[in-house]
Amino acid sequence: MSVGPRIQAAASSLLIVDLQARLLPAIDQGEAVVAHTVWLMQIARRLGVPVVITEQYPHGLGPTAPAVLDEAEGAQRVEKICFSSHSDARLAGTAVDARPQVVVCGAETHVCVLQTVLDLRAAGKAVFVVEEGVGSRQPRDKALALERMRTHGIDIVSREMVAFEWLERAGTDVFRAISRNFIR
Repeated sequence: MSVGPRIQAAASSLLIVDLQARLLPAIDQGEAVVAHTVWLMQIARRLGVPVVITEQYPHGLGPTAPAVLDEAEGAQRVEKICFSSHSDARLAGTAVDARPQVVVCGAETHVCVLQTVLDLRAAGKAVFVVEEGVGSRQPRDKALALERMRTHGIDIVSREMVAFEWLERAGTDVFRAISRNFIR
């Protein structure tokens, strides 16, 4: 599938990296990160964009946050111990592996998200990190990670940028439904 610089619903997957219940209280604005991620998951479901969820050592950090799991019907879930979700072929056979574009939310921005997106980019994927959908314990670490991502060809986007690029046009029933329910 040939893709340009715009995010396309048919060409992308949504990857949620390690938004785990025990980690989130330590994340700066963790509740907001989860809320923005859930918003994007709901739109992804309506547009047929597959979702993949990773969990870093769930025996120690616990499962994914309940709000994310509530929207995870049909999502592929992957357990891992490496910081990068791409290590050890953990994403092989998932929608992330199958599609050329990856939209990413998760935590921590400067650890698991950073290592994952750098590896995905090195593997030839077009990677889009949702700025309000990622978080770290310290805002400075998040800012440094986003800056580093940019220097390696990773696009930093907003959730609405993703939604409108997935939608492509107004005037459709799906646009009206999403506009009415999600875009205010």
